Amino acid sequence: FFHLHPVVLSMEEQNNSAGKELQHRTRAEVPGKKIWHSQAYTLGAISNFMSTFLTFPIYKVVFRQQIHAMAVSEAVRQLWHEGPQYFYRGIYPPLLSKTLQGTLLFGTYDSLLCFLSPVGPHSLGQRWTAGLMSGVVEAVALSPFERVQNVLQDARKQACFPSTSSILKEFNSYGLWGRLSLGYYRGFWPVLVRNSLGSALYFSFKDPIQDVLTRQGLPHWVPALVSGSVNGTITCLVLYPLIVLVANMQSHIGWQRMPSLWASAQDVWDTRGRKILLIYRGGSLIILRSSVTWGLTTAIHDFLQRKAHTKKEMKD
Repeated sequence: FFHLHPVVLSMEEQNNSAGKELQHRTRAEVPGKKIWHSQAYTLGAISNFMSTFLTFPIYKVVFRQQIHAMAVSEAVRQLWHEGPQYFYRGIYPPLLSKTLQGTLLFGTYDSLLCFLSPVGPHSLGQRWTAGLMSGVVEAVALSPFERVQNVLQDARKQACFPSTSSILKEFNSYGLWGRLSLGYYRGFWPVLVRNSLGSALYFSFKDPIQDVLTRQGLPHWVPALVSGSVNGTITCLVLYPLIVLVANMQSHIGWQRMPSLWASAQDVWDTRGRKILLIYRGGSLIILRSSVTWGLTTAIHDFLQRKAHTKKEMKD
């Protein structure tokens, strides 16, 4: 649980550095008090909900590129021809899953970091470990939501599976093992690698980047926005081949034809002409989406966190 670092200042210094003081955070727990804090889960849920709703149109264009390997203009034209009634088709699964993602990602990370070391500051290894494990929890809990979302957003599946209920009905028609391996957890292993590594990278470098920018005297919202944007973008670009693989694996439905992990990876490689640049086709939108999404998420989370700390100190 982040709290304000106590500093003694003159009245003039306090007025000039009020924003900076709120950004200077140190994690420290009072011995004997519990280290689990529900506030971290709540703030993560709110920040992810808001950023997901605002950036969903960008996400949908990117998804079409990943599936069909088309240009940005062509993906936008395809969505335009489908009509506005389909533009937000599939928003509910990502909205729910991203809200739960924020709850688990930030909340679990905070709890694990407290468990590893109740008193800060924390080392890079501790942040990496807590981030990695929070990504594992996130992958296990949210992979089914992403699976349904990817089927819904594939234009080729609209006729056979027009709604979430139709997809769930299809999954539930399989046997127990089929529901997991072919249905809800299709493509789980690349999801697990992507989420765990992505969370570890994000949490390892988010605060260090933000702290460096804070010392430059920037407005209090700028360091969080820039830190989230830069960190999220780099992480997404590093893991982008896994993102494409997951999207293609999870768009398949029907137990009759379900390619293996290796066959799916080979198909993605062949479809992109065996060129790494074609796998990264749509990278401009990925940069934009990652910058906006993680920048907004980090900035909103930081803003809500500072507001909560201010209220707490006023009560104290």
